[in-house]
Amino acid sequence: MKKYLAEFLGTMFLVLLACGSAVLAGPSIGVLGIGLCFGLVLLALCYTIGGISGCHVNPAVSLGVYLTDKSFSARDLCGYVVAQLLGAAVGAAFLWWLMDFGLFGAGIYKFGGITEGIGFTGEVSYLATNVLQPGATWQMALLSEILLTFFFVFVVLGATSKFGKASAAGAAIGLALGLVNIIGIPVDNCSVNPARSFGPALFAPNAWPDFWIMVVGPLVGSVLAAVSWSGISASRRRAQEEL
Repeated sequence: MKKYLAEFLGTMFLVLLACGSAVLAGPSIGVLGIGLCFGLVLLALCYTIGGISGCHVNPAVSLGVYLTDKSFSARDLCGYVVAQLLGAAVGAAFLWWLMDFGLFGAGIYKFGGITEGIGFTGEVSYLATNVLQPGATWQMALLSEILLTFFFVFVVLGATSKFGKASAAGAAIGLALGLVNIIGIPVDNCSVNPARSFGPALFAPNAWPDFWIMVVGPLVGSVLAAVSWSGISASRRRAQEEL
C-alpha cells in the first residue's frame, strides 16, 4: 500500500508543480524554463520516493518496468496506474483551484499553459493540457510521443538497472524528462505520460479529442523501449557470463 500511496503523491506533485510551472510561470520562463521545471520536479521525486515505489509516476514507465522486470507483477502494474491517474486528477484539481482564484480576482494575472482555438469550436484549453499546438498535425504529435517516450523510458530502464549507476539514476531521469519536454512542448505540450495528460484534461474538456495520442504514443514508445533494453541487457549479461 505504501508504494501505491507514494505513486499517488508523486504524480500529484508532478502535475501540480510541473504543469503549474507552465500555468503560473510560463509567460515568464518560456519553454526552456518549463522543461527544466519538469525535470527538476522528477529529479526531486526520484530521490524522495524512488526507494519506496521506484518513482514511476507515469503509466508508460510502469508498463516498461512490467515488460522488463519479472518481480513487477500485473497486479502492481494495475495498482500503480490507478494510483497515478488518481494522483494526476488531484494535482490538476489543485492547479485549477489556484487558477480559479486568479480568474475571480482582478483579471490581471497572466496565466500560461493556454492553447487558443482547439478543434472546430475554436475554444480555449487551459492547464497546459496536451493538445496539438498551432501548426502541428496529429501524425507529427503521435510520432513525437512515440519517439520521445521511447527515449525517456529507455533512459529510465537503463539508469535504474544493475548496469546503471544508482547514485546518478535520478539525475539522468530528470534530465531526460526535461529534454523531451523542451523538444515536445511546441508540438503538443509534451506528454510522454498518460497520467500527466489525464489530470489536466478533466478540467479542460477540449483536450479530449487529442487525448488518444497521449495514450497510444507513450504506450507504443514504452514497448519499444522495453524491447530494445531487453535486447541490449541480455547481450550484456551473456557477455559477462562468457568472461
